[in-house]
Amino acid sequence: MTSPVGERFSEFFDKWICQLDGYLQQLVRVSREGLSESEHQTLVSKLTAHYKEYYTVKWAAAHEDVLVFYCPVWLSKLENACSWLTGWKPSMIFGVVESMRRKSVAELTEEQVRKIEQLRVRIKLEEEKVEREMERQQVAMADRKVVELVRTARRIRNEELVVVVGNHQVEGLVEVALKGVLAGLERVMKAADCVRLKALKGVLDVLNPSQSLDFLAGICMLQIQIRKWGQNRDNQKGSNPIILGELHNNVIF
Repeated sequence: MTSPVGERFSEFFDKWICQLDGYLQQLVRVSREGLSESEHQTLVSKLTAHYKEYYTVKWAAAHEDVLVFYCPVWLSKLENACSWLTGWKPSMIFGVVESMRRKSVAELTEEQVRKIEQLRVRIKLEEEKVEREMERQQVAMADRKVVELVRTARRIRNEELVVVVGNHQVEGLVEVALKGVLAGLERVMKAADCVRLKALKGVLDVLNPSQSLDFLAGICMLQIQIRKWGQNRDNQKGSNPIILGELHNNVIF
């Protein structure tokens, strides 16, 4: 059953993706027309603001109900399979940059290549830090206090405990325990999102406006195509499976 928060965010996400598709068409058109550097920068700024809006709305909704982002009903099965802690994995964008280089879309200087590689290493370390925190949250689900609470609740249901504690008290303890779990999951989600934004901004800081256009076009196209492929697959039973390992290589700039 979809929660009110999930329903609202689902509507927002559909509109956001449609706007992203519109920005992609602008990126492709501007890239072909060869406009000035200032016009390139203007479009890059609009698109980065669009991504910031997504995370602003996401964080506000997650504060109400963070669990909907760990089981997002607005995504296809393919999108969920590709998800890393409620979103795209930050390291993915370096595959897009490498794809740009292989297809000779962007000529990067040695200095740019060096900075991109340094950023890649830093982002990898931050990903691992977030993953360790998520592991800590999952392990905490079985700590001594939670296990004892489960035993107490079971004893009450079996009417083995009569005087020591009542159902109302147990429900209160459960609420406190769950509140801590949900707060931890919200922290992990925001930490993962911050790494995503840091990776995106880091690459854009290295690239010039023209290269940034091509890079953002690749990111948008990849996100939109994965969504379309996933929706088609969900709607067409028995269709041929999509080979995930080929997704990055098939991005057309």
